[in-house]
Amino acid sequence: MEGGKRVEAGPSTTGIVSEKQERQKEMAEKAPAETVIDDGEEEDEDEDNGVPVAGFVPGPLLSLKEQIEKDKDDDSLRRWKEKLLGCVEGDLNDQMEPEVKFHSIGIISNDFGEINTPLPVDANRSGQVLFTLKEGSHYQLKLKFSVLHNIVSGLTYKNTVWKGGIQVDQSKGMLGTFAPQREPYEHVLEEETTPSGVLARGIYSAKLKFEDDDRRCHMDLNYSFEIKKR
Repeated sequence: MEGGKRVEAGPSTTGIVSEKQERQKEMAEKAPAETVIDDGEEEDEDEDNGVPVAGFVPGPLLSLKEQIEKDKDDDSLRRWKEKLLGCVEGDLNDQMEPEVKFHSIGIISNDFGEINTPLPVDANRSGQVLFTLKEGSHYQLKLKFSVLHNIVSGLTYKNTVWKGGIQVDQSKGMLGTFAPQREPYEHVLEEETTPSGVLARGIYSAKLKFEDDDRRCHMDLNYSFEIKKR
């Protein structure tokens, strides 16, 4: 499983193995045969625990009302902002910090189509397997969310996966910058591939985290999934 752009492998006769195949092989080798989930798994090594990165200085935060009024004498900027925010301009308030509200997480796969789970996850399903994939299958995660109050800039995700308490994979990516609007956004993450082999089968635990460029965490979702024999 790997985020980012997919790298196609060359002909097998060249002996070249793609980066994605290397990651799948490593994931299968690192995954223990035991499939019991260790609820006390440790964070990945580069977890920042909310501590700002050295040298990072966020700019001043303004409410959308202030941003709109700031350039009211610039016709081109005013028209652009009206086009971007016209549908919600009447709903704006003086709250400065943006809020990202996640409505659902989905899984798209050729094996079964699309399955969506409402967020937050129902208490009765907490700790249960959200979806099951076959080994060697291609899939994508799909997110549905709304942005409220202000523009959220540089929204990123980090998806960390464990098996038997051992971290076996981590992917990161940029979703982008989003302005408030009445209709929810839908975003599909890059395609990933499940590993193959007897050691790759079993139950995995994962954590999906979303932050913006001001280091605000908008969602920290713990979930589980299973890989079965094809």
